[in-house]
Amino acid sequence: MSRDKIVLMTQNQHKLTELKPLFERFGVSFETTSVEKFEIRADDVEAVAHEAAITAYDALKRPVVLDDTGLFVDTLNGFPGTYSGYVLKAIGNAGILRLMNNIDERTAKFVTAVGYADGDTILTFVGVMPGNIARTPAGETGFGYDPIFVPQGETRTYAQLSLSEKVNISHRTKAFRKFLNWYTKSL
Repeated sequence: MSRDKIVLMTQNQHKLTELKPLFERFGVSFETTSVEKFEIRADDVEAVAHEAAITAYDALKRPVVLDDTGLFVDTLNGFPGTYSGYVLKAIGNAGILRLMNNIDERTAKFVTAVGYADGDTILTFVGVMPGNIARTPAGETGFGYDPIFVPQGETRTYAQLSLSEKVNISHRTKAFRKFLNWYTKSL
């Protein structure tokens, strides 16, 4: 395993705000890059993260870690899934709620796959947060689908939770915690 400083492949300031304290808790420092994450077309976030990590390492020749996240809505046959970013830009939260108009079954899940590559090792780590799609958007914090996603065990959306409450339970945290546990034991 390379001992070079790890590169976290994201320019998303919201993700950085969520992840920085977690990396600090594990004593792992990172850098970011302006290089965009490459994404294959696939229905599985783990496959997307795996290929993205390989491509990122090939481009940078440094240890890289990145994530791919999808929102999978059961009654929409897993839509938007791995296309969540595109769908958010195209139809937004309002579009998802319109698709679910008059639908009572609102179960969904966020799935994050963290991909890591260092030239010798390529691994993925998955975190899942089951929940439901709210009937109306609520909350002012977070980003993306946070105003319409109610995580399991909560009555509030991700966007109604404080940053620390969300980070404590989120799909992204679960996946990155698995990665950081492995990474710190492997050094």
